Amino acid sequence: MSLVHINVMLAFIISLIGMLMYRSHLMSSLLCLEGMMLSLFTMMAITVLNINFTLASMTPIILLVFAACEAALGLSLLVLVSNTHGTDYVQNLNLLQC
Repeated sequence: MSLVHINVMLAFIISLIGMLMYRSHLMSSLLCLEGMMLSLFTMMAITVLNINFTLASMTPIILLVFAACEAALGLSLLVLVSNTHGTDYVQNLNLLQC
């Protein structure tokens, strides 16, 4: 396993730990999710380049499309929550209240 693979996996693990530890703010959770998606994209692109499999060359692009959709939804939810509740604390959100 090369040093690049180890660094990308370490970045994913650090983002996952950040997601689990710092989940009090919605913005920090979204940033950790973006870090995870970036490391997944990097790992997938490196893997596709290493195995020279031409049919899988679109897979990293599809992952980027899903990451962009996830980022847009996350930011729209962040704006909605901050407008209605005035803060982005996850503990202050009551999901059962309409």
